[in-house]
Amino acid sequence: MKYPLFTQVAWRQDIPAYGLKKGSVATIVEYYPMPEGEEDGYSLEGLIFHDTVEVAPSQIEGKGGLAELAV
Repeated sequence: MKYPLFTQVAWRQDIPAYGLKKGSVATIVEYYPMPEGEEDGYSLEGLIFHDTVEVAPSQIEGKGGLAELAV
């Protein structure tokens, strides 16, 4: 699923090394299209204070509302 910029999404898994817990909410601030056959990427804010986190769409899920709209 492709998410629009500035929508809220939730993390799908725990990553203890970074203090990320399943269900943590962040905002998409950048989209990175990749070549065919590779997974696109997103930058998220709100997971780690004063930092962005780069993720694949398979690592996040929509929080309902506008985040569920594909673009």
